[in-house]
Amino acid sequence: MKTILLASSALALSLGLSALVASPAAAQQACAFRGALDEAYCDANRDMVADAPTDPSKLRDPSTIVFTYTPVEDPALYASQFRPFLDYLGKCTGKRAVYFQVTSNAAQVEAMRSGRLHVAGFSTGPTAFAVNLAGAIPFAVKGDASGYESYKVVMLVRADSPYQTLADLRGKRVAHTSATSNSGNLAPRAFFPGLGLTPDQDYQVLYSGGHDRSVMGVNAGDYDAAPVASDVWTRMVARGQVKRENFRVIWESQPFPTSGFALAHDLKPELADKIRQCFLDYRFPEQMARDLGGNDRFWPATYAEQWAPVRAVADAVNAPYNRAAFDAESRRELEAEARKRAQSQQPAAPTHVAPTGAAPATPKP
Repeated sequence: MKTILLASSALALSLGLSALVASPAAAQQACAFRGALDEAYCDANRDMVADAPTDPSKLRDPSTIVFTYTPVEDPALYASQFRPFLDYLGKCTGKRAVYFQVTSNAAQVEAMRSGRLHVAGFSTGPTAFAVNLAGAIPFAVKGDASGYESYKVVMLVRADSPYQTLADLRGKRVAHTSATSNSGNLAPRAFFPGLGLTPDQDYQVLYSGGHDRSVMGVNAGDYDAAPVASDVWTRMVARGQVKRENFRVIWESQPFPTSGFALAHDLKPELADKIRQCFLDYRFPEQMARDLGGNDRFWPATYAEQWAPVRAVADAVNAPYNRAAFDAESRRELEAEARKRAQSQQPAAPTHVAPTGAAPATPKP
């Protein structure tokens, strides 16, 4: 399996969403209904995801299947953890399978929209951007023999802190992860005001850039508290990155679906069906199951059903999953990356980095 690294800043500069959209007039004539989908896509059957192209010449059957997983934690970590699955996927489909390492949610969505990604595991919130803006078709989630995995939003504080309730965090340093994150931003904005704590009013929101960074920041004392996805925190504890006894959970939400695996909408139906079946037939090897929180298989899922609670949260805080919101988040991610480079005095990352002797960094569909 080859690994490809795509820097979010370079991608954002080289891939403009507007350049990839058909003219509004042409799109309107070709599609009677698209719901919340971007003008490049149509939803004639009203299942909330993009229809496959009706023109057979626009269906893709790539020789190389390009896969990635959400950069909610260290992207290089997931490239290693998913290696057994990529080896299996290649054998199952009879095609070469490679891991496409992205460094931000925006880069991941843009990569699928541009045709660089064929299959991807998107984080819970960004899944909706991938559906609406990139034509992603969610079809599976991780789970075990008892059912598919879910997570809760947990508000973490240090165990040695005086904070016992949400109300205790007024005027404190509270880290959210990123603007598009369901568990790290949108759900807290939807739930906390009714519990007596309003973000941006009762405390200043400090964006950490990721769930793992929020956890590490609370652990180090950089933040007084942070709402994070319980599954990410649990994995960090299991790997020994942090100690559970150093934290206290002062609030938790009802369950949400975890990251969703999605196909590009324009794959040939035979290939799309084969990939789905390969996912559902696979059983994680022991080490992969440990790395992924005890999950050992994929369960079928649909965007209309499993992501209904996520869309409800977005509606509650008036945060639509549209291009304007996506562009705003992309700018925030780029600014955060620039600040991080400036602080470390590191040069900007190149557009693509691949292992010595690897195949070209951008496989052709």
